[in-house]
This record gives sequence, C-alpha cells and structure tokens, in this order.
Amino acid sequence: MKVCIAEKPSVAREIAELLGAKNRKDGYFEGNGYQVTWTIGHLCTLKEPQDYDAQLKWWNIQHLPILPPKFGIKGINNPGMEKQLKTITKLVNEATEVINCGDAGQEGELIQRWVLTKANCTKPVKRLWISSLTEEAMKEGFRNLKDSKEYDLLYAAGSSRAIGDWLLGINATRLYTLKYAQGKQLLSIGRVQTPTLALIVNRYLEIENFKPQTYWELKTIYRDVVFSAKSGKFNIKEDAEQILQDIQNELFTIISFTRKKR
Repeated sequence: MKVCIAEKPSVAREIAELLGAKNRKDGYFEGNGYQVTWTIGHLCTLKEPQDYDAQLKWWNIQHLPILPPKFGIKGINNPGMEKQLKTITKLVNEATEVINCGDAGQEGELIQRWVLTKANCTKPVKRLWISSLTEEAMKEGFRNLKDSKEYDLLYAAGSSRAIGDWLLGINATRLYTLKYAQGKQLLSIGRVQTPTLALIVNRYLEIENFKPQTYWELKTIYRDVVFSAKSGKFNIKEDAEQILQDIQNELFTIISFTRKKR
C-alpha cells in the first residue's frame, strides 16, 4: 500500500479523488492501492526548553542563553493533532512506499519531514512536487515523482530557519521580559513578529505626527481632462510661477496618461 501525505484535508481529498482512493476512513482515504492522509499543517514542533532540562521551565536570566546541544521535535499538545499523528504513524509503518505530497516550498517540506521523523519512517519516500491542483498538474506530478533525497537541502534550510526562530524567540523573549517587564507582562520577541510590529508602529507614528503642508502644482485642462505638469509639487509659490512663465508659450505635449474605470 502506498501512503500519500498531504498538508491539508482539502488537498488530500483532491489527490484521493485523482488516485481512486474513494473510501473515507478515520483520518485518511483508501482505495486502488493508496491511502491518502494529511497533516493539518504543523503536527510537530521543536521541543521546549523544559523538554531538555526541567529547571528551564522557570525563567531565570542566569540560564540564558539556552542552547540545546541537539534540537529535537515533539508532537503538538492537541488531542485532534495527536490523533492524526498516530494515524499517520500507523499508516507509514504499514506502507510499502510513502509519497510526500506536502506544499511545494521550504515550510511544506519541513512540516512533512518532521512528521515522518516523528513517525520513525524507514520506508522509501518519494516527493510529489506540484504548484497547482489541476488534474493535469497532479497527473504530471505523479508520473514524475522525485526521490525525497533530492530535497534534503530544502529541508535543511527549513530546519535551520526554525531553529534560528527558536533561538531568537526563546532567548530574547525571556531576556526582555525578565529585564524590562517588571513582572507585569510578557514581552514577546520574534524574527518575523517584531520587525512587522515595528513597521506598524512606525507607520502609526508617521500618521500621528503628520503636519499638513501647503504646496503648489501646475495643471492644465485639455479636452475636459486635467493634466499635471511633470515638474511635480512646489513648496514655494514663486518657484511654481517661474516654471509657469517658462512653459506657458511652449507646445503642450502629453508625456503619459493612465485610464481607469471608475
């Protein structure tokens, strides 16, 4: 039996329909020599600090930085996800071949590899690499399945990113919280969330501190359409008047225009 693992139930349903696996089971589809299951996104995650050392459950600045000698993964503590991970583990252990049908990208590869690692997969693994769920694209993908080893570097990149996020998030969050929160709140720091929040805050401050400023532009009307001079905006009225004097006897030329439906 070949086991296909998709990232989402909706994708698994499309693949199962294509392969003729039309019998719905608990957590997978089965039929025509295939079992098609899914991961519901992330079923596994990197272990928490206390998983390496029980003392790290308590936040202490003396414990920083936290640098595990070897990173490990664990299943996410959620009943539905734990059940699906057990289903995948059972299917993988009984399979003759596993087909990784995760999303075509770094994160999709990481999600699948972590699940296969947690399931102790020792069976041959193929990779379905498609960017469309059209019938033609899926058929072409299954005709040209790749060896999973061809994507080892992609997995390494995803794993490195996840570990980097962990190191920054865990250590910086604990450091800033312990030093500056005064026991009142959590100061969460993250590789993506912190710069994104900074962009939002800076934009908010720009709006709050905006001061209206008077400016002048040169415009003319031709065939009931308003055209702007390419000279742009002027902060000084006299500068605009000088340009107007320079061009008022010149031929009017339309350099560019845009047309929009309104």
